[in-house]
Amino acid sequence: MFPTPIERTSPGVRIVYKIALPIALILWLLPLIAVAVTSIRSAGDITAGNYWGWPTSFNLLENYTAVFTKSPIGQYILNSFKVTIPTVIFTLVLSCMTGFALGIYRFRSNLIIFFIFVAGNFIPFQILMVPVRDLSINLGVYNTSWALILFHTAFQTGFCTLFMRNFIRALPYELIEAARVEGVSEIRIFWYVVLPLMRPAIAALAVLIFTFIWNDYFWATVLTQSAETQPVTAGLYSLNGQWVAAWHLVSAGSIIAALPPVLMFFLMQKHFIAGLTLGAVK
Repeated sequence: MFPTPIERTSPGVRIVYKIALPIALILWLLPLIAVAVTSIRSAGDITAGNYWGWPTSFNLLENYTAVFTKSPIGQYILNSFKVTIPTVIFTLVLSCMTGFALGIYRFRSNLIIFFIFVAGNFIPFQILMVPVRDLSINLGVYNTSWALILFHTAFQTGFCTLFMRNFIRALPYELIEAARVEGVSEIRIFWYVVLPLMRPAIAALAVLIFTFIWNDYFWATVLTQSAETQPVTAGLYSLNGQWVAAWHLVSAGSIIAALPPVLMFFLMQKHFIAGLTLGAVK
């Protein structure tokens, strides 16, 4: 049922594995390496078509300084934090409560409601572009941070509810029964019994949702259009000139924009890895 550990395979298979692994790793990292190298190239290299060759000059300081002087990237990064942090908080609060209700209480429409939350994850978000944009205009939040916050909160709550519900269902139900026997109210059970046990799941989800929202580009371009509201993923396009594409500056800006989620990943690496499988089984 499960793949055989590489240590137990034949010598020929191990040799092929040792050869194929670094090749696959290089191919996977090649686009990232290309972006990093392009971020220190000169504009002359880009114009001459020197995309993969050795840079004629290393403009590390010049390119990264130009990113801050030729675009309001600081404002874009601040906008990303304004969208990402409230979305993570709202999503976690809602999913903790819905996960608790669907995971603990047994009522007739429990499974139907749970399926509704899960079904939203299977809807291609591209087909929602026009109705969501029109809805944001009607609500008066178009081209504001609230447009992205409200949409991402609604769209991510389904996945987080699935995550939290499965995690809570795996907790010892005897703890809740014991609290009820002692006369503890349901709110206090949630706050003092269940919520402390959910901390690993909350930490893992916080990292996952932060990464998802920060890296969003599609909705950042659909629901915002000004430098005062656009997140950094959409604002990087402003580094291109009107007639010439400054890919060396766009690459440098992309490296800067990728730093917050990368730093958060390394700071909470254990929770992030656990979040890939936590709550995935019943």
